[in-house]
Amino acid sequence: MTILRDVSIFWAMFHVIFLFLILFRSRFTRKKTIAAAAVGMGILMAANEVGLIVFGIEALAKVFLLTCSIPSFIFFYVMSANKRFRFLLSFALADTTCLWVMAVTTLMDTYLGGGKYVLLFISRLIAFPLLEYLAWRYLRKPYLELQDAVKKGWGVFAGMTILYYVLLVVVVQFPTNIIYRPEDTFLCVLVLILMLFNYGTLFMALYRQLLLYRKQQSERILQEQKNTLEAQLGSQQNIRKMRHDMKGYVATLSGLLTDRKVDEALTYLKGVEAEMDISSEQFCANPYINAVFVHYAGKFKEMEAEFNSDIQIGKEELPYMELCQILSNGLENACDALKGLEKEKRRVSVHMKYNRDYLLIQIRNRCRDDLYVTQGELPATDKEGLDHGFGLATIKEAAECLEGKIFCYTEDGDFILNVMVSKNFRESRN
Repeated sequence: MTILRDVSIFWAMFHVIFLFLILFRSRFTRKKTIAAAAVGMGILMAANEVGLIVFGIEALAKVFLLTCSIPSFIFFYVMSANKRFRFLLSFALADTTCLWVMAVTTLMDTYLGGGKYVLLFISRLIAFPLLEYLAWRYLRKPYLELQDAVKKGWGVFAGMTILYYVLLVVVVQFPTNIIYRPEDTFLCVLVLILMLFNYGTLFMALYRQLLLYRKQQSERILQEQKNTLEAQLGSQQNIRKMRHDMKGYVATLSGLLTDRKVDEALTYLKGVEAEMDISSEQFCANPYINAVFVHYAGKFKEMEAEFNSDIQIGKEELPYMELCQILSNGLENACDALKGLEKEKRRVSVHMKYNRDYLLIQIRNRCRDDLYVTQGELPATDKEGLDHGFGLATIKEAAECLEGKIFCYTEDGDFILNVMVSKNFRESRN
């Protein structure tokens, strides 16, 4: 009946790859990823099958780390979009989970199935597809979302998972397989139960972190909408004030003209025109984007900061939700940066223009002298608290929704944020 054991081992090897692919984000297309995995892992599995036939299960189990785990790690690392500890955790988690299932089914077969490998085969036949279904149904989406949301702190989880993997290998396989060491069975069971509880705690902690991230993201979006609405309300209040003031202007002009004071009336009319130009700022034709600029122009004016804008967009339909997110977060970051500077150094500029297939946005503001950011990296926030550090991440998400990218760097004492988004706005959003 050893054929059932051998078949179940290769069944497990196949499904550990499949489980990893569920948690894995490749930098290639799904079709290329599946094809490459089928070829590469097929060759690896065939080589291990030959080793099983030639050397036997006991010998192969002791070098499985070298014959399977390390080669597959290198293979998938080259293909992975997520590097370092996020990839390491996904890889080690898939291997450790499958090794846990194999250890449990081995003990079940030894003590409940009489060691004939029938229960071993049947339980593995059911357990691995069930595990993959649960991972796909409940784990994949929040797990990948959390990896996008949290960039740091994965090393602890990855290290713990690797230690558990090594611990399982030692407990189950060394110096011989656990079925030949009944005196160590209780220890093995305790380790398996401990792993179950620890991973339960781990995933609960990660899930709470995800819920916190979602909450903060929702609050941030609501705050941006609040700022936009306040800016629009301020514009409407200015319009109502202008209408109210217009009655006084008309009365004054009427009195001057009645008295035939034409020169005085012209002088007064020029003053009214100048005042109306100041109170009705118009940065662009789009009312939503214009409201954002009006709002932040007021904030910069209160800070006594120099604000320059060059907005080359017309009345065309624009994805104002995403663009307002980009502009609001970029200008809010600029406000935060200018607050810590002397008034004479406070300056910020915004440029928006089309270039071939893209709408280009540049926000440039003065920053502190010790800030240094190379192009291609997102600087971490130095603010305290959990409600900070989302501005550039939000800009990146909004740009990606429009098939765009962001680039930021420091140059000559200025922090420069460049955002390029596709001009095919409707297609990008779909």
